[in-house]
Amino acid sequence: MSIRLPFDREAWKFAGVAAICAILLGHVGPNMGWMGFIVTLFCLLFFRDPERVHPRRKNVVVSPADGVVLNIVNVEPSAELEIKGKRKKISVFMSIFDVHVNRSPVPGTIEKIIYIPGKFFNAVLDKSSKDNEKQITHVKMDDGTRIVFVQIAGLIARRIRCDVSEGQKLAVGDRVGIIRFGSRVDIYIPEGATVQVEEGQIVVAGETVLAELAKEAAKA
Repeated sequence: MSIRLPFDREAWKFAGVAAICAILLGHVGPNMGWMGFIVTLFCLLFFRDPERVHPRRKNVVVSPADGVVLNIVNVEPSAELEIKGKRKKISVFMSIFDVHVNRSPVPGTIEKIIYIPGKFFNAVLDKSSKDNEKQITHVKMDDGTRIVFVQIAGLIARRIRCDVSEGQKLAVGDRVGIIRFGSRVDIYIPEGATVQVEEGQIVVAGETVLAELAKEAAKA
């Protein structure tokens, strides 16, 4: 039986470099060494990846990210998202203190992954959804419902790592990737879904139910 440590694989690279720097700084002075030790701990904290208990309820959309719900709005998606018709957009902001491993909000098959380079505005700002670097993922559920979520790089974030591929089958809560150092995830759900969260609410990736889908959810 294998034991999985609760850290993303990149934790060891960043924490390892920080630890070496801490040792070198320790030779300069004790205070410098302690600063390096604190940075090492921060790297491990940032890349933590705990197991999550996914809801057993069907026909629900769970949060793809840890963080706080920034806003819930009805929108006409931009052309780059390749979504037909109006959708409810729920935006979740991840600070540098949140877990940054993102998870699939629904079970289904990845139909499409679109990477779009862009800028690095503060992820709290609405214009980050339009202008920032992003990765768009389309997931088709077994009943044909399509859910789209967008990983958006923020002011400090400079890389969106994708751990899945088109055609891959996902269970709800499966890991799909990570965004480094503060970012945002927008999720677009069909009109008619019943939102289960409020703006300002803290949510947990793979566990918190964001919305319950209508029986006749949009298939486009």
